[in-house]
Amino acid sequence: MGHSWTFHHDNDPKHKAKLTLQWLQQKTVNVLEWPSQSPDLNIIKPLWGDLKHAVHARRRKTLHDLDSFCQDEWVAIPPARIPDLIDNYYKILHTFINAKVGNT
Repeated sequence: MGHSWTFHHDNDPKHKAKLTLQWLQQKTVNVLEWPSQSPDLNIIKPLWGDLKHAVHARRRKTLHDLDSFCQDEWVAIPPARIPDLIDNYYKILHTFINAKVGNT
């Protein structure tokens, strides 16, 4: 993958374990410094819930079904959902900024 990318994780304790940090350093992985317990401001996070509910409703029987259903449902997300995500993201950002919560 080269070295032009930066790895980002949420500083969960298992990600900060000594063996994990050593492995990342040995592999010369660039890691984005990120504060622990920081708010999750991922704009597509609501889509994961949408996907989970849609896939769960299809009652998979095999791992192949799961893979296929995930791909089908991801493609089926209506484009009209995107403006809703953007509007919601702005509301969340303003809430955090106004509350002066965490490292904003």
